[in-house]
Amino acid sequence: MTHATSPLPVRAGQQASGAADQRRHHRVAMALLGRYMLPDRREYPCQTVDISPGGVRLVCAVPGEVGQRTVIYLEQLGRLEGQISRLLPDGFAVEISATSHKREKIAAQLTWLTNRDSLGLPEDRRHERLVPRETAVSLRLADGSALPARLVDVSLSGAAIACDRPLPVGAALVVGQTPGRVVRQFKGGLAVEFDRPLAPEDFDETLVL
Repeated sequence: MTHATSPLPVRAGQQASGAADQRRHHRVAMALLGRYMLPDRREYPCQTVDISPGGVRLVCAVPGEVGQRTVIYLEQLGRLEGQISRLLPDGFAVEISATSHKREKIAAQLTWLTNRDSLGLPEDRRHERLVPRETAVSLRLADGSALPARLVDVSLSGAAIACDRPLPVGAALVVGQTPGRVVRQFKGGLAVEFDRPLAPEDFDETLVL
């Protein structure tokens, strides 16, 4: 992964401060899988080509239109929002809408991901796990029933959950308010993969699913 030297393009008419902010954001070549949602609320798979705190370029099959709002869910980065700034032969570029604090969070995560290999960190460290302060949780099953459970630990992509009732691998459920599916069983519980990664900025001990 290498840093490019040119920033994402800035549309004419942006405020000078916004343009300066965009110029500070250098793109990082990075392939992250994810999904995006267009204004019709349909979701489609995508992969990033390069990304900065100010913008992202996606490879995807359904391009949308310039000026459309889109919501993107990326592995390791979570939820991003923005506006399609230009169309490309194999996808489109998005100008990310975010507060300064959110941009700082994105920048820190991109820096960590870029340097991960040189630091010798294992691949699965991108899904660091924590134990929330509030571990009691309700599992809502596909038949509408609810099952009391306890969170063993949580990562951006899923959770280990202790519960008395075994559930089959592949079963859809909602953990608190977070949809997911069972991907593994273990003695006294199960592992769940979330349908959408959690937002990194909300990932701390105060997390409530």
